[in-house]
Amino acid sequence: MGGHIIADGGCKVPGDVAKAFGGGADFVMLGGMFAGHDESGGEIIEENGKKYRTFYGMSSKTAMDKHSGGVAEYRASEGKTVKVAYKGPVSETVKDILGGVRSTCTYVGASKLKELSKRTTFIRVQEQENQVFKD
Repeated sequence: MGGHIIADGGCKVPGDVAKAFGGGADFVMLGGMFAGHDESGGEIIEENGKKYRTFYGMSSKTAMDKHSGGVAEYRASEGKTVKVAYKGPVSETVKDILGGVRSTCTYVGASKLKELSKRTTFIRVQEQENQVFKD
């Protein structure tokens, strides 16, 4: 049909981005992963010696109030406005994401990103966290 697939929401780590591309996405939205960085905007708040940035999704009431004069009567706000830990410059996060996607391509034998979805097989697992290295 000539359209594009956009993976929207839920990416927290580089592996999530790789899975989205592996599942056939042409684009991956990363608002949450990029939130809290210098380049992301949002007010900086300091609480108990820790820095945070405000973050809001573009479907949130905050965004609609700021960019389109409020929530229209026929709509509902879907996003939230939250505080996220301040993360400094975005460059390290971008490096992590690119490194994760490159590693995934190597694991499955994809020489180009567009090839990733053709080489990816998904299997269902019960446990997916590593108990040794969890935060």
